[in-house]
Amino acid sequence: MNDDLGALSARIDRTNELLERMLAEVAKTPSTHAIFVDAGYLYAAAGRLVAGTEDRRAFDLDAEGLIDALIDRARTVFADSRLLRVYWYDGARRRIHTAEQQSIAELPDVKVRLGNLNANNQQKGVDSLIRTDLESLARHRAISDAALLGGDEDLVPAVEAAQGYGARVHLWGVEAPECRNQAEPLLWEVDSQRTLDLDFFKPYVSRRTTPEYDPTATAARPTRENVRFVGAQIAAKWLAARGRETVGELLPGHPYLPGSVDQDLLVEAENILQYSLRGQADLRRALRDGFWDHLQTQF
Repeated sequence: MNDDLGALSARIDRTNELLERMLAEVAKTPSTHAIFVDAGYLYAAAGRLVAGTEDRRAFDLDAEGLIDALIDRARTVFADSRLLRVYWYDGARRRIHTAEQQSIAELPDVKVRLGNLNANNQQKGVDSLIRTDLESLARHRAISDAALLGGDEDLVPAVEAAQGYGARVHLWGVEAPECRNQAEPLLWEVDSQRTLDLDFFKPYVSRRTTPEYDPTATAARPTRENVRFVGAQIAAKWLAARGRETVGELLPGHPYLPGSVDQDLLVEAENILQYSLRGQADLRRALRDGFWDHLQTQF
């Protein structure tokens, strides 16, 4: 009997010793955090806060500078933790990087994940990508804390999944000049909330200087050749900004453009010409001709 108790006591002591060693190892292991950025939310909210518009075409965002600022802020918030990386989630036609997204993907410690972008420029599949990464990293104990910059209610399952594996999720938001820009159910689920204000974003967001078309202005009617040249000019600009793959997708539709793209072309041309092309069928045709002419020389 005494021998059995002695053996049991020895096993308990051995188990306690192993537990103490394990806890000591865990204590020596540094905490790790990652930053998850929903770029759709970021562009819309920061654009409205700083530039007064959610339209990406109306402002420039210094993504590299902003990402560095987010990393610095996380370093302050998670003082005893190391950064795993920044995850940047955005949409793109057929999930092909634009030139801007490619430059972001080349930054150190940044991983770009792309959902799809439909004909109405709406992101599809981004929320599921965030959930997959959050859940996987939490399950494998790769992170202890996640800073999530987003606002969509569809992110709630991602938060719950990560928390289910023991990770803490901290919601970061962009200051809203008027009403709240983050869903209440998301605010309820996270472990903490933090708002980044106007002063934080000001250095990284700037409104573009292209003048908005003034319908009350009385400019002289441009020639067809002038309008045709503007169409080619816009095509060249789009190729540089949106990427060859994205703009090249328009070629099979020649001589027609999707309605949303045709509207973008019209608005941008009016801003450049400072002249309304509404109701001017011949000038609208010249604009499209110039646009297509330039594209066909590039492909």
